[in-house]
Amino acid sequence: MTRVVFREELQVNWVSLIADFLLAGMVFGPPIAPFLAASGVSLLAGIADIIYFMGNHVCPQPAMGLDLAPPYIMAVCMRCYGTVTGLLITRLLYGVIGGKGFYWLSQYGWSGVAIPTGASYASVLMMAYPLELAAQIFGWWSFNNYLVTPFGLITGLAWGLFTMPILHGWRGAKTSLDGF
Repeated sequence: MTRVVFREELQVNWVSLIADFLLAGMVFGPPIAPFLAASGVSLLAGIADIIYFMGNHVCPQPAMGLDLAPPYIMAVCMRCYGTVTGLLITRLLYGVIGGKGFYWLSQYGWSGVAIPTGASYASVLMMAYPLELAAQIFGWWSFNNYLVTPFGLITGLAWGLFTMPILHGWRGAKTSLDGF
């Protein structure tokens, strides 16, 4: 008797895999960098140097990072880390819900970001971080971790609601951005 085994081919969404890898680095890198630097192990300190180098090039105020392992600070400020947290939350939500829901902005096309519609004021929410930073630069208030973190979080949530369906779209799922 011959037994036939059908093997379903596994298709890897490389964009999703790379995006998740980068998000994991953004989530874990900044808070572990001070501990790696403080370890005294040259290999770990070298990894911390790489994380600090990246933090210095993406964060407008890396010197405002939290003091986690004195004298070493977190590799980014809490505004940036709030943004990363917002992206993580939307990634987890997308993984659970699979892009179903009115709040995933890719279904509205570019107008979901650029033009505030009845469904989305995403352009305003995406600007929370830069608006808060501008207010700080203009002297309306000074840097405060309790103030900057929610602005980053709001921005990260808004960007995540737009980008997660694009980066992690389910196989065969179409979005209104297909073809752009």
